Amino acid sequence: MSAMDLDVIIVGAGLSGIGAAVHLQQNCPNETYAILEGRDAIGGTWDLFRYPGIRSDSDMYTLGYRFKPWKAAKAIADGPSIRAYINETAAEHGITQHIRFGHKVIAASWDSATARWTVTTSKGPLTCRFLYMCSGYYNYGQGHRPTWEGEGDFKGQIIHPQFWPEHLDYTGKRIVVIGSGATAVTLVPAMASTAAHVTMLQRTPTWMVSRPSSDAIANVLKAMLPAQMAYNIVRWKNVTLGQYFYRQTRNNPGKVRELLLKRLAKLLPADYDLETHFTPGYNPWDQRLCLVPDADLFQALSSGKASIVTDQIDRFEAAGIRLRSGKLLEADIIVTATGLKLEALGGMTVTVDGEVRRTADSLAYKGMMFSGIPNLAQSFGYINASWTLRSDLIADYVCRLLNHMRKTGMDIATPPPAPDVVPERLAMDLASGYVQRGADALPRSGNRAPWVVTADYKYDRRELLEGPVTDEMTFAKAGTVAPERVLEAAE
Repeated sequence: MSAMDLDVIIVGAGLSGIGAAVHLQQNCPNETYAILEGRDAIGGTWDLFRYPGIRSDSDMYTLGYRFKPWKAAKAIADGPSIRAYINETAAEHGITQHIRFGHKVIAASWDSATARWTVTTSKGPLTCRFLYMCSGYYNYGQGHRPTWEGEGDFKGQIIHPQFWPEHLDYTGKRIVVIGSGATAVTLVPAMASTAAHVTMLQRTPTWMVSRPSSDAIANVLKAMLPAQMAYNIVRWKNVTLGQYFYRQTRNNPGKVRELLLKRLAKLLPADYDLETHFTPGYNPWDQRLCLVPDADLFQALSSGKASIVTDQIDRFEAAGIRLRSGKLLEADIIVTATGLKLEALGGMTVTVDGEVRRTADSLAYKGMMFSGIPNLAQSFGYINASWTLRSDLIADYVCRLLNHMRKTGMDIATPPPAPDVVPERLAMDLASGYVQRGADALPRSGNRAPWVVTADYKYDRRELLEGPVTDEMTFAKAGTVAPERVLEAAE
């Protein structure tokens, strides 16, 4: 098989893509593969984002790979540490030699006669038997960036965190960060240490919870036990606690709201207006819950180095932002931490035997494949837990599927939904603005297994590690069957 014709093409050399390659090498050692990476470096999200304070919002005992223990003292790691972890994994397993940098994937065309994908990249075409998308779920080249009246009048800098200037000096500057999500919550305390003042401007509050950046139990166990054993114990501890908390938000949202507000009250000055600035109109985990490690945001607020304003923007002016209330927020730098722009399959166009297919018109099969699209899987992690928990499971499943196809002599695997399977919701089950704006980039979750996208790691672990790969999957040899039309999710 030539360097241009491969068994498997992995798209993306970030956390998911490097992990997928390790699983493939370990479980399918005879499969040829390449990783196509549009950028010039390993790391994906953790190489792209370079804004102050960039960090995980999940602990590294669950965000890390199952096969590679996290050894650093801090469980909530900064961006450079995560990037180093990914690079170290690639080096240890000989993955880097398989990466083709600067290969931006533009389109993928499936041909049932040959059972091959033709993948068009910025540096020419390649072909493969199986296409494994590990490119994440958002547009790397464009964030969500609203515009406001009067932006041209503002005399300072306007910056989006996704494209942070490398040498920006904000020492002694007045900063306004627009937004209340994970990026804003990270930026405000990081910038407050040297800025004159940082204001977080939000339309509505976000649920937040604080936890230590270090896991005391993990550090004790690491000192007593072999690294992998300690890692496995802490991983299961954190998975179990995380799943328990999430279930409580679904079953007892009122009690969780009360608990979160009580904790916040202990971390902020006694007279702080929790109702206005920290009490959303939705329940915890209806939208993403923001993690505040070591209470750094609350410390910045308590010290007076940072503040929160809950209001709406009327217009930009030369000196800053005029609010609907009439107040002027003076600023030297405005940071628009206004979110991501969702994107399906890295933005590539997909055709199956000449017919365009969109994931938004598909049902998600086991949270990783799509109705009507053969021999293609997507690594898609959890939203309510660490991304890698599910991406590890998906990598295992893909390897099991490839091995089954080799063993049985089958070339094509397509999941067709039965007539009783109907779409019920978006595969990403959040009410967050970025999810609703990006609904056209997301597949649908069905009404029963294996077409339901779950938020339950223990269920998915059983299903993807032990469940049959033949479950509602059709197999065929090249050129023997005509592909079924995709189920229109809108029906």
